[in-house]
Amino acid sequence: MYAIVEIAGQQFKVAKDQKVYVHRLQSEEGSKVTFDNVLLVGEGENVTIGAPAIEGAKVTAKILGHLKGDKVIVFKKKRRKGYKKKNGHRQFLTEIQIEGITAGGTKKKAAAKKAVAADDAEAPAKKAPAKKAAPKKAAAKKEEK
Repeated sequence: MYAIVEIAGQQFKVAKDQKVYVHRLQSEEGSKVTFDNVLLVGEGENVTIGAPAIEGAKVTAKILGHLKGDKVIVFKKKRRKGYKKKNGHRQFLTEIQIEGITAGGTKKKAAAKKAVAADDAEAPAKKAPAKKAAPKKAAAKKEEK
């Protein structure tokens, strides 16, 4: 079973017992965190899609530790002008381990595909009469001359 969940403004595809580095969370090490904003849950052929989130679905995780990411060097230079600027940045991260995924909701991928197929079937029907009407107007103009 896997899920796509939004954590601290970013979307992650997670599975049970997976370790993920996310932006710094305000909870303490060793505490458990629950994420309610689950966008998609999949288990084999069954895929549940939220609009935008699945009601009742949750992802629980345990905070393993807080750390800083690798240093990123930002170097700016304009040639022949004597302008150089060097700056570094280290992102604050939190390492979490996914403990469980609880699915909820009833929307299925097949139902979403049928809705899209129905919309596509209606769209060409609307476009076809407009294309046929254009040549008739051109033929009418030729007859007037």
